[in-house]
Amino acid sequence: MNSKLPDTGTTIFTVMSQLAVEYNAINLGQGFPDFMMSEGLIAVVNAAMQKGYNQYVHMCGLPLLREKIADKVQKLYHTAADAETQITVTPGGTYAIYTALTSILEKDDEVIVFEPAYDSYIPNIIINGAKPVLIQLQYPDYSIPWQEVKEKITAKTKAIIINSPHNPTGAVINENDIEQLRAIIHNNSNIFIISDEVYEHLIFDNLPHLSMLRYPDLLEKSFVCFSFGKTYNCTGWKIGYCIASPALMKEFRKVHQFNCFSCNSFVQYGLAAFLDNEDAYLSLGKFIQHKRDYFQNLMKATRFKSMPSYGSYFQCYSYKDFSDEDDMQLAIRLTKEYGVTTVPLSSFYQSKKDDKVLRFCFAKKEETLKEAASRLKKISV
Repeated sequence: MNSKLPDTGTTIFTVMSQLAVEYNAINLGQGFPDFMMSEGLIAVVNAAMQKGYNQYVHMCGLPLLREKIADKVQKLYHTAADAETQITVTPGGTYAIYTALTSILEKDDEVIVFEPAYDSYIPNIIINGAKPVLIQLQYPDYSIPWQEVKEKITAKTKAIIINSPHNPTGAVINENDIEQLRAIIHNNSNIFIISDEVYEHLIFDNLPHLSMLRYPDLLEKSFVCFSFGKTYNCTGWKIGYCIASPALMKEFRKVHQFNCFSCNSFVQYGLAAFLDNEDAYLSLGKFIQHKRDYFQNLMKATRFKSMPSYGSYFQCYSYKDFSDEDDMQLAIRLTKEYGVTTVPLSSFYQSKKDDKVLRFCFAKKEETLKEAASRLKKISV
């Protein structure tokens, strides 16, 4: 049988997590918290199960949950998103991104992807018969080189993938990025935006999250993808949602209804109730920023040099001042010899570009981060 993804193997997250288990290492590689999620959210989801809310809900998502999402969007971004025609609940943010791409891509279309990139984007594009057009973010601040974007747009360009806050680097887009993107979309009416905003509330240093939902002209051409798993530190629940214009959402739902049809019911009832607690998501940025700052302070005692992180679960650290090893070699050695697992940044590039940078997940208990840093202080060469 011919593979639709002949060059795709096991994800780096699985590889490094398996290695962490094998060597009993502290796993700062894969992006999941090791602390408990909200007991209040657990309670309302459990109550929903006990009340018998365990059967199929609407294909587009529980109507009450979609209404609560629409209310949240109005409060945060001053945008009216119609619960009936613009919001669909999905089994996770990655699924939403895949479905959005599948909704619009045809054979030989091109999609602009910024690297380092979350590893699902490129396989999603290829499996739809389209071509990823790769553009490297500018090291070391991982900003978008807009002139290169303009140069690589062709008649075949169907979409641009935007990810802010950015995985793996923690970079965020600014107003200039919005204006550059707006100019491109206005001059190329056939181009859509896939906006990966799963770290919507994990943004630091009092920076605003510049969601596509803020800009009606951009939203008209966007699929905006979110994750409750990241918002409520329950990544294993795999519940997210997508917001788009009615016309785009109509196409999105055509794919969705035959791929998933209906998402986990009792979790949707629980989330609908829990969304009334606005502080639970509004306070998340400061909570996770504290962990970033705590870990960054600990890492000052190591030989790693921190790079800016303005959002997400992640911060990148450079090791070029103390080792010439490639990043995959060092990541494996740290796991085996020092008991700390990271992810090499080269794994987020198709070219395996190696800037001597590792990605660390700091969404962990303080004792976990303290022990990891203590082990990393022992590195001599």
